[in-house]
Amino acid sequence: MDKNTIIGIVLMIAVFVGFSFYQSNEMEQQQKIAREKARQEQLAQAQRAAEVEAARMAEEAMTPEEREYRDSLAAAEKMNAELYRHGATLYAAREGVSKLDTLRNDVMTVVFDSHGGKIVDVTLENYTRYDEGERTEKVKMMTPGSARFGLDVHHHQGDKSLNTNDYYFTSEVTKEDDRQVVTMTLPIDNNGYVQYVYTLYNTGNPSRDYLIDFTINQHNIDPMLRRANEIVLQWNNRGNQNERSFENEAMATTVAYYSNEDEEMDEIDTDGGREHHRGLNWVAFKQQYFSSALISEDVIHAGMSFRRAKDDKQGFVKEFDTRVIIPHTAGQEQYNLALYYGPNDFKIMQGVEFKGEATHLEDLIPMGGWLIGWINRIVTIPVFHWLSNHGLGFGLIILILTILVKLVILPLTYKSYMSTAKMRAIRPEMEAINKKYPNPEDAMKKQQATMELYQKVGVSPMGGCLPLLIQMPILWAMFRFFPASIELRGEGFLWADDLSSYDSVVELPFNIPFYGDHVSLFALLMTLSIFGYSFFTYKQQAAATAGQPGAGMMKFMMVYFMPIMMLCVMNSFSSGLCYYYFLSQLLTMLIMFIIRRSVNDDKVREKLLSHKPKKKSKFQERYEEALRQQQETLNREQRRQRH
Repeated sequence: MDKNTIIGIVLMIAVFVGFSFYQSNEMEQQQKIAREKARQEQLAQAQRAAEVEAARMAEEAMTPEEREYRDSLAAAEKMNAELYRHGATLYAAREGVSKLDTLRNDVMTVVFDSHGGKIVDVTLENYTRYDEGERTEKVKMMTPGSARFGLDVHHHQGDKSLNTNDYYFTSEVTKEDDRQVVTMTLPIDNNGYVQYVYTLYNTGNPSRDYLIDFTINQHNIDPMLRRANEIVLQWNNRGNQNERSFENEAMATTVAYYSNEDEEMDEIDTDGGREHHRGLNWVAFKQQYFSSALISEDVIHAGMSFRRAKDDKQGFVKEFDTRVIIPHTAGQEQYNLALYYGPNDFKIMQGVEFKGEATHLEDLIPMGGWLIGWINRIVTIPVFHWLSNHGLGFGLIILILTILVKLVILPLTYKSYMSTAKMRAIRPEMEAINKKYPNPEDAMKKQQATMELYQKVGVSPMGGCLPLLIQMPILWAMFRFFPASIELRGEGFLWADDLSSYDSVVELPFNIPFYGDHVSLFALLMTLSIFGYSFFTYKQQAAATAGQPGAGMMKFMMVYFMPIMMLCVMNSFSSGLCYYYFLSQLLTMLIMFIIRRSVNDDKVREKLLSHKPKKKSKFQERYEEALRQQQETLNREQRRQRH
């Protein structure tokens, strides 16, 4: 063993012994600290026990007069602290008795509470909640105890904000010919006050009567504002469960907002996390068929969030939390707002105006993007309302609407069928090209020959796709219209008691993933009709696609997979929508059958073969040149690999 090795071993032993000694010493110190801490805790407990015992003995030794004097001193000390924080006037307004004022018009009943000076109950007279039996319970946009509504203020250098929701206002009700006014006033020190003025109209016009004018008057409260340039209004509420499907209603329920400057409505993210937006004209708690909206004459800013209920046993869908910031200038004493509590009815919402300006509340109704929404606003809704105004049942209205849609897209359907017929007619020529170029390396030549055949007989490979693409906006417009149409709500047809919700003919004792816990008969009928149409369509296309790669997979996707997927998706959707798709598929099959009987494939082939080719377009020439160059490049690559 050399010298270096011996030195290394000695150093290692020294390090090990030193670390062990250090660790042992450290553990001993920690144990001492722990023992001292335990001893101090025991002493503290003993002292607290002694103090409790001394207090008990002192309490027993006190006379009733001494106890009363002690309690009065504590109450006086607490009152002085509260007076310092609130001021004498606000402190007095903390205690009181709620006074409820109930106002009614033809469309709703509204209850006002002097505690907080707020609306605590809103009942819509013309709408009922879903029920398995007879629907008798009316829809409530707000229930007592569910809402918080008030201005945030500070007072006397208080370290916490105060809110007018916690104080008792004085209330006064006045009535005129077509309106009722509730004035809520909260006095504050230094001759200041906060006043809420609510005006409920009864004009016979739902667009006006669902809107409550709400004016905030304030005087001499500028020193109490958190910031000199804004007042803050807290608005919290719950969205009650009103529909059959909790999941569908929860999916449609959110907080929405609108900006006149951007001319668009938007919603906060689906996770409900707090979002802040500026320059808004209104904020709304939007549900599937009803909404509550706070509309402002001037632009406002808002922080918004919501929390979803855990399940459908809690009686509500989501809880909303909104903090509305109203810009304030020194000396400003009035703020004009309005509250909309009502249905998501396009005709009603479109007519809602505030201070002579359109509110665009109808944007809350999910009609689709600009193109789809335009189709629904300009065509679908007017036609639907025109039919319903003639006293027709909604089952018949949907049938008529389906027929009208099919008549509109009939030329496109015919063109799509004729494109398929032409592809069948040139099948012998297509098979000849496939036999001429069987090898994969001849794919470019095969494609070029196919394009030349198309150009020769006048067939466009996109001829069947383009008509389908053109009619897609109309079909999608129907998809968005029916689930959003409040007119279908509560309307029955055949076995469905509510066309706005799913129809359940069998309730399953278990939940099937991606399907649900019930069986919708309209969804089943729709699925069978889609299967029939897909099978019919595939048979028409099979002649043109026979022998092509992937033909078997295409059959599986079209004929089997698509109907099953639609069944899973649509089982919990509106029965009115499923009924529409069922009728649509039946009518489409009928139309295709009639066209099929009226079109002679032999004559189609004869006409194609006698077709005089038109001069190639520049696009065709460029496309063929690109194919030729690709083929030459492929040939050179193949020759290079062989050598």
